[in-house]
Amino acid sequence: MSEPLTRDWHHDYPLDLVRVLAPLRRGSGDPTTRVEPDALWWASTTSLGPATLRLRRASGGTVRASAWGPGAEAVLEGVPDLLGASDDASGFEPAHDVVTRGVKAANGLRLCASGRVWDVLVAAILEQKVTNREAWRSWRELCRRFGHPAPGPVEELWTVPDPQQVRQIRDWEWHRAGIDGARRRTLLAAASSARSLEKAVVLRGEEGRNLLRKIPGIGPWTAAEVAQRAWGDPDAVSVGDFHLPTIVGTALVGHPLDDEGMLDALSPYEGHRHRAVRYLAAAGVNRPRHGPRLPARDYRAF
Repeated sequence: MSEPLTRDWHHDYPLDLVRVLAPLRRGSGDPTTRVEPDALWWASTTSLGPATLRLRRASGGTVRASAWGPGAEAVLEGVPDLLGASDDASGFEPAHDVVTRGVKAANGLRLCASGRVWDVLVAAILEQKVTNREAWRSWRELCRRFGHPAPGPVEELWTVPDPQQVRQIRDWEWHRAGIDGARRRTLLAAASSARSLEKAVVLRGEEGRNLLRKIPGIGPWTAAEVAQRAWGDPDAVSVGDFHLPTIVGTALVGHPLDDEGMLDALSPYEGHRHRAVRYLAAAGVNRPRHGPRLPARDYRAF
């Protein structure tokens, strides 16, 4: 194993590493991430190949980053954006007490920007119209069976399969991973256009989301989920989410809403609507618990 490339990066704002990078983690068993008492690990794909990034706190507001693999230089270059350095909250003002409470609770919250569409797009497609439990099981299957073992010193860390690896997955293996035909077709369509989709990070905003939506099977929800993570889009609302209108409505107006009502309730935060949603989560707002949990389906049993 070669020695890692390293970089020390100083931040001048409160930084909660775990909170900032939480959107990139798909469940506690995510094979692409690892949280340790003194370090965070993230395995990713890059245009140059797989990379592993380790982040550790050093003294004086410094984060020490180490990276392994063909994509090591790329992930080190992206550390500031990954940790929220490009996140601009200018113009954001809490218009509700619950959002104010979230701002106070979320000291150190920044919107991360991974700089990579592909990794977060695969996960978002897997999460379409299924429970998190189902999606995260499929995510683990794909990464461990078809991704790259992450370069570096950590065992049992994997990257998401790159576009070429996804195109090589055989039909029965999709079924074994619990992925239905609709999501499989969307993943294959995205893999065929993966290089052009990375341009969304440069376009950003609505233009970037619209580029993603050119792929059949990618709608407003998936595009927003990618935008939130790939370029830290502060205004990307996950329209079409099963629970979000209920969460936002209950928090801001006292009752559940539909998508149109949710957008109306979030209108005071135009330009920062996703940021407002993150602060609601930081304030501890969640959907009311009524009735049994939706059971997870196992497509491998069909």
